[in-house]
Amino acid sequence: MGELVVVGACEGLPGEVLAEARARVAAAAAAPGVGTLVEALRVRLAAVAGGVLAQVNAEVDGRRIRVQEVAAGLGDSLDRVVDALRGRIGAVTGAWAPHPWPTRPAAVPSVPAVPPGEAGPPARVARRKEPALVWCSPEAAARTMDAMDYGIHLFTDPATETDAVVYRVGPTGYRLARTVAAGPPGRRTAPITLSPHGAPRLTEAGAVDRLVGAELPFLFFADPVNGRGRVLYRRFDGRLGLIAGKA
Repeated sequence: MGELVVVGACEGLPGEVLAEARARVAAAAAAPGVGTLVEALRVRLAAVAGGVLAQVNAEVDGRRIRVQEVAAGLGDSLDRVVDALRGRIGAVTGAWAPHPWPTRPAAVPSVPAVPPGEAGPPARVARRKEPALVWCSPEAAARTMDAMDYGIHLFTDPATETDAVVYRVGPTGYRLARTVAAGPPGRRTAPITLSPHGAPRLTEAGAVDRLVGAELPFLFFADPVNGRGRVLYRRFDGRLGLIAGKA
């Protein structure tokens, strides 16, 4: 499988380091056992605030997964992402079950301090994504969120035909929020609680101001013109990203 593992990395890493990353990820992907097809492995190594980010994207029996870990050094980040990859493969090939979150303190991108009396650069969106949102149940959205290692997942709720998100709260729970307030979802087995409020209608600039001012990791809001759901979030590099469903 080693030849099927593509590694992309920040400049300056020697070839033997990339080869080690490729070999370790390939070994972790092959470990689960007979009958599990793991393919299209892509490894990303990047310098971020607070250390090194190791990220792996793959397909497991046709299902997309992602794991990402940050540690002070490259070796530690590889150790963590390899362990996480083994666990994620096992999780998506078995029956889905809610899992504790976070299992350890999450890495929070640091923001350079601004000296007193000086204005920092205005926050802005550095990356935009406009996917075609999947229509699915909140439970299916929660399973995708877990498989892709997201903190929040944007989708369209067929019960209300409105955009919605699921996100992690508490040690074991999931929460559902919609652009328009509505009743609880139908029969479910996952511990999904419901936000009683619809998403705030904000311009992009207003959403950036609210997220930065409140020091939030992400913000779900609705476009004030068309009402579509949007997610503003902090990237590992400290910059902001925006997810907006394709019109």
